[in-house]
Amino acid sequence: MKRFCFLLAIVLVLVSCSRKIEPDSRIISVSIAPFRYFVDEISGGRFSVNVMVPPGSNPHVYEPIPEQITRLGKSVAYISDGYLGFEMAWLDRFYEINRTMEKLSLSGSIDPILSEGHHHDDSHSEGADPHYWVSPRCAARMALSVRDFLTRLDPGKGDLFNENYKKLLIKISELDSMASELSSHSGKKAFMIYHPNLAYLARDYGLEEITVEADGKEPSPSRLVELIRRARADSIKVIMVQREYDTKNARAVADEAGARIVVIDPLSEDWYSSTAGIIKTIKESFE
Repeated sequence: MKRFCFLLAIVLVLVSCSRKIEPDSRIISVSIAPFRYFVDEISGGRFSVNVMVPPGSNPHVYEPIPEQITRLGKSVAYISDGYLGFEMAWLDRFYEINRTMEKLSLSGSIDPILSEGHHHDDSHSEGADPHYWVSPRCAARMALSVRDFLTRLDPGKGDLFNENYKKLLIKISELDSMASELSSHSGKKAFMIYHPNLAYLARDYGLEEITVEADGKEPSPSRLVELIRRARADSIKVIMVQREYDTKNARAVADEAGARIVVIDPLSEDWYSSTAGIIKTIKESFE
């Protein structure tokens, strides 16, 4: 609480000064970098986007820095995930800092995967899997929500936002077609990943996600043995590890199973390229 009060005091001073310098700033704050992609694509760059969890950081336990809080204080809107651990600790405080900004939780546009297993420490518990943005089918719903939200913020640009939304849907449809091919693949349907980040992709396209990590904890020796057996039995060739995580335990499984490690970046600001790369990696692991 002392840390928060200190940050709040800094924000009040800095926002007061910065408003004199940037009176016409139009900032939207978002929880994670992939959300910036949707805002930029649909708005055509009409808003400056403040990402609260920068690429390369862990969105389950991240704590924002004063510069991010300052920009939050000047934001006209905030777009949240709804389930991320860092939001459980910080979102109410963000809303207290800036009580006038509009709010959108993208979790309202998707069918959540409820789980009791997403716990990263005592203060960062998640009631549902928060990684829905990696699924193209979820992304299509997210895009619609962002279009409608931006139109409420700037009604005069509604036609522009709708046109950009249609262009984005074409890109999302391309990824949807790529992912649909995975479910039509004969035989293999399971893939392995360190952190459970692709459950929505698996659910929406008839696949099975096998995770090395469980409940936010490193695997036990018995779990590693089980994973090695499963990887051998399913002839798993690839184990994916997110950029933010250590590859040690995944590599232990890969070495024993004859698989290779592929680092993926689902928190990239380039949502399209990142998601396309993940789908291609899964496809390669099936071949």
